[in-house]
Amino acid sequence: MTRVVAFQGERGAFSEEAARKLIGDSIDVRPCATFDDVFAAVARGDATCAVVPIENSLAGSVLRNYELLANADLTISGEVFLPISLNLIAKRGAHIEDIRRVFSHPVALAQCHRFIAEHDLEAKTAYDTAGSVKQLMESGGNDEAAIAGAAAAEIYGAEILAQGIEDHRENFTRFLLVAPAADTPRLPATKSVRTTILFRTPNKPGALFRALAAFALRDINLSKLESRPIEGRPWEYSFYADFAGDAKEPNVARAIAHLEEMCESVRVLGSYPAAEF
Repeated sequence: MTRVVAFQGERGAFSEEAARKLIGDSIDVRPCATFDDVFAAVARGDATCAVVPIENSLAGSVLRNYELLANADLTISGEVFLPISLNLIAKRGAHIEDIRRVFSHPVALAQCHRFIAEHDLEAKTAYDTAGSVKQLMESGGNDEAAIAGAAAAEIYGAEILAQGIEDHRENFTRFLLVAPAADTPRLPATKSVRTTILFRTPNKPGALFRALAAFALRDINLSKLESRPIEGRPWEYSFYADFAGDAKEPNVARAIAHLEEMCESVRVLGSYPAAEF
């Protein structure tokens, strides 16, 4: 069965590259305008799964996708760390010395601040990196450029004027593969398994400390902790945690059971092959 993968952005977006790295090239893709549209496409059955960014090594967490994960009946079944290399892309025949304005997603623009300043370019925001290339080719001038990945330049017939223009070369985005539990893609095993959970502690002193102790007492390595506000309960939070191990392993299962004794709610969002960095 050919899987239909939803992602935010246009063809050539980094999310599409992540999808192909996770599942392979034998997929159909469904570009979406927003992250909300991505999750809605899977919920309606228009896509069989989705690939979404969850954090960047420079810009931090993609908070909207944490919120959408909490409300979606989907399971995390894989992850990938994608190196992000950004390029200055223009119409064929354009010259870098003639470029005056550059378009891209705000995060990409921020990651290329030094290059933009050195070339005295006016930065303009777009909803997507690949989308900025598409827009450039449809209606842009020879004094305009976009910042995006190399795949976008190839798809839309544009030319790369400068490669690797990001301020920091150690730039990676972590993407998650999410799908309905009944139709979870099976990915090749890696050296380890990661589990992501969502839990809510009582609003009282020491509650989070005691919750995290459930893992520390069992030598389970927590790799990520993210808090998000609880709607309708000001200054109270839900917590997302990533940790090493499979939820079905006895040691991990005991930690989760211990956590359930102390928390208002605990939900396992998925156990999946951990990406190798």
